[in-house]
Amino acid sequence: MQGKNEQRAGLLYGIGAYGMWGVVPLFWPLLKPSGAIEILAHRMVWSLGVVGVALLVVGRWAWLGELIRNPRKLGLIALAAGVITVNWGLYIWAVNNGQVVEASLGYFINPLVTIAMGVLLLGERLRPVQWVAVATGFLAVLVLAIGYGRPPWISLTLAFSFAAYGLVKKKVNMGGLESLAAETAVLFLPALGFLLWLGASGGATFTAGGAGHGALLAATGVITAVPLVCFGAAAIRVPLSTLGLLQYLAPVFQFALGIVYFHEEMPPERWAGFALVWLALSLLTWDALRTARRNRAEAVRLARTVAAQTGTHAGTRAGAQAAAAVPGAETPGTAASGTAPGSGHGTGTGPGAGVPERAPTS
Repeated sequence: MQGKNEQRAGLLYGIGAYGMWGVVPLFWPLLKPSGAIEILAHRMVWSLGVVGVALLVVGRWAWLGELIRNPRKLGLIALAAGVITVNWGLYIWAVNNGQVVEASLGYFINPLVTIAMGVLLLGERLRPVQWVAVATGFLAVLVLAIGYGRPPWISLTLAFSFAAYGLVKKKVNMGGLESLAAETAVLFLPALGFLLWLGASGGATFTAGGAGHGALLAATGVITAVPLVCFGAAAIRVPLSTLGLLQYLAPVFQFALGIVYFHEEMPPERWAGFALVWLALSLLTWDALRTARRNRAEAVRLARTVAAQTGTHAGTRAGAQAAAAVPGAETPGTAASGTAPGSGHGTGTGPGAGVPERAPTS
């Protein structure tokens, strides 16, 4: 019963995390007349404060000394911080300039971009269905480019920046809170310097917009950290395959908000492009679930073979444990982010890296 309660709580945490990332487009317009760069700078500054408090509460600081003594890891953290700056900044700009639907597309196609990067950069091999999915995604981009009259550069930049972020995060291999703290620490001084310069030049809105506006800008740290905490709580309670499916909630919510709330146009050719993307994602998910079942069945078969040869039940028990934890149970991911957009913590890469190892971003 306790296990079921834990899984139920994990599912609620996961829905909460991806749900918050899904409705975050409602928050960024509240920060107008602040520009995207000013909002981004505030997000960097206040996120470090919030995550610092969280780390004080949980008392996790041992990673800091190890990071400082590792120049390679520090360099990767700086690279990750630079990539996520592009991702965060463009996402905020897109939402506040009426491009929510195109921004959501970036997180829909991110799993396809992640897989493509795994093939091109890591030499990974794809199964036939994955090749079909990637080709379908490429066709979708062509259809959308014709529909927009230009390449969907917002979507592509968000997808590629998040996939690159996920690749770097995979190599860094740090926890969600620790990683966000390290990245925002790298960004803190440039962001604070920009805000001070903006205030000195009379262009800042933090105080000019009143106490309410200043509080909303400060809340960007909470908006970044809270979904990440929920994601972390979900990740230790539910199977990775469940998280892999939940990650699609965020772009679905964003897409729906773009049409229903922000009243963005969806001509037929745009619907056709999105339908192709959803077809590609359906193929990826089906293939991943099928592979997971096959791997589990193979693990059980091997366990029974061992049990028959040894005349004991030890092999069966070991095989059951192996089947429960088989890597093929993961579904195609985003991030690292996963994702699903929201906090800036990416996914693994390649066809086997289904679920976000940390949390996704936006």
